Amino acid sequence: MQSFPLLESIESPADLRRVDRGELPQLARELRAFLLQTVAQTGGHLSSNLGTIELTIALHYVFDTPRDRIVWDVGHQTYAHKILTGRRKQMDKLRQWGGPAGFPRRSESEYDTFGTAHSSTSISAALGMATAAKLTGQSRHVVAVIGDGAMSAGMAFEALNNAEGANVLVVLNDNDMSISEPVGAINQYFAKVLSSRLYNSVRRGGKEVLAKLGPVHELAKRAEEHMKGMVLPGTLFEEFGFNYIGPIDGHDVDALVATLANVRQLKGPQFLHVVTRKGYGYARAEEDPILYHAVTKFDPAIGIVPKPAAKPTYTQVFGDWLCDMAAADLRLIGITPAMREGSGLVRFSQAFPERYFDVGIAEQHAVTFAAGLACEGMKPVVAIYSTFLQRAYDQVIHDVVLQNLPVMFAIDRAGVVGADGPTHIGAFDLTYLRCLPNTTVMAPADENECRQMLTTAFRMNTPTAVRYPRGAGPGEAIGKGLPALAVGKGEIRREGKRRTNRIAILTFGPMLHPALAAAEELDATVANMRFVKPLDDDLVRRLAREHDALVTVEENVVAGGAGSAVAEALAAAGIVVPIMHLGLPDAFPDHGDPALLLAQVGLDAKGIAASIQARFAARKPDAWAKPAA
Repeated sequence: MQSFPLLESIESPADLRRVDRGELPQLARELRAFLLQTVAQTGGHLSSNLGTIELTIALHYVFDTPRDRIVWDVGHQTYAHKILTGRRKQMDKLRQWGGPAGFPRRSESEYDTFGTAHSSTSISAALGMATAAKLTGQSRHVVAVIGDGAMSAGMAFEALNNAEGANVLVVLNDNDMSISEPVGAINQYFAKVLSSRLYNSVRRGGKEVLAKLGPVHELAKRAEEHMKGMVLPGTLFEEFGFNYIGPIDGHDVDALVATLANVRQLKGPQFLHVVTRKGYGYARAEEDPILYHAVTKFDPAIGIVPKPAAKPTYTQVFGDWLCDMAAADLRLIGITPAMREGSGLVRFSQAFPERYFDVGIAEQHAVTFAAGLACEGMKPVVAIYSTFLQRAYDQVIHDVVLQNLPVMFAIDRAGVVGADGPTHIGAFDLTYLRCLPNTTVMAPADENECRQMLTTAFRMNTPTAVRYPRGAGPGEAIGKGLPALAVGKGEIRREGKRRTNRIAILTFGPMLHPALAAAEELDATVANMRFVKPLDDDLVRRLAREHDALVTVEENVVAGGAGSAVAEALAAAGIVVPIMHLGLPDAFPDHGDPALLLAQVGLDAKGIAASIQARFAARKPDAWAKPAA
């Protein structure tokens, strides 16, 4: 086992700041090796974290954290931050139940100043913190660390536009370009010069003198802007009122410390451009940062060895269907907000490049872009995670649903997602979609039904949504062709045999399978409802008439979900029957294995059976137990 003597001497940033500056490169090497070793054992985000080792060290070395605030955008690059802030010994449980989260979490550490996991929020949050410090007379520095991908979202620019006069530092972690010699040498010189107090004092003094000379001042201002525009890519940010510094080599810890120490002395909004490389220090991750972006357990000496999946994932089912339907219908347009790999669009992007659009981290734009396409007769398919569709809810309502446009939402990562935790859970989409007029909402129970529902949704000329979970399905054989389902119709999958005390379980999506297992123990009827909206009212009324109690099961929050739709349908029909709703609770789950999380909230077969027994057996002892053979 590799030893890390310098790293093991650091339990907090205060310890780090006592390290001799000349030892920081050695600390970076130890931290990178420790991080690689740890993530290889636990899985997690790797490329992004390897790329921010030196930057993380420099930030905690220069700034007085936690008094000074550091806000990390997205937060998937904060493993080094966690290690240096007292969580090194817990990293072997990273993203596991009871261990550190994969993203910053305020309840986990005082160094996690703002909870993140969605993109482009850091500048807004940092600006709020800086403003609060000013209003309360607190003397502290506030830093927002944001990646170049996150800068593509409108929210980041909204924050930049509102930052005038604030004492905030924005660090752009630019990992989309390599550092050539001219950038590494010349621009580091400019970074040091432009961040120095001498330069800024002369600059301010010169402006005061020239301001009195009218035309001369205007000429000098234009000359400065043009000169900086020629040698530095910072003109845009200076137009927002920021003092632009950089680019600087993000893997030169000494240069980072020197520049940050200078910037720390400056007042007003500062913008530091840092160039890093994803996967830095681990050759395999540098060569393929996408493959090593989020990893499962692997051997660093060998690298990731792809294993053929025993069963296709729902994401793969969608990707295959998308290509098949695109070949059949030239109107199909595939859209993703920066999630090509995660949403299964790689093959589609290669086969139909002219009909593939990655709009970047811009969910709102993705939805309204799709609406514009639909206005002109195209059939857009927006492939998006449930947790990210929340960010474009206004656009879903006003730009798609209100105009009744045929935009299809393929919603991945619905329900419990596991190690990514509460920031990525898809717990709310059934609730926030089924309340919308004109909208059809479906939840497939298996892979083949998923393909059928995707076809059903695409062929409709109104807003549609198909929501499916992460990972593989139960292993149902996937049919060929592009068959559709009857809209708004469910099916009976198991008919209970008992004649008295009959119970029916109404399931939505993959909850069908644990419900079927529970039904074997209880001899209950099981219905695969398929459609959340429109609900199969006829089937609901029939089940209510023929059974003594109903149970709804969904992998969505109970509040306002599919079970609520069943209760509303019964109330509208004037039918009174005992009903119980099983689903995700009114709380955010922790991170951990999905099966463990589902079991904890009673959504496995054992939990479903136990909940039914606990609710209904009290009325008549043993009434709901399976009768003797």
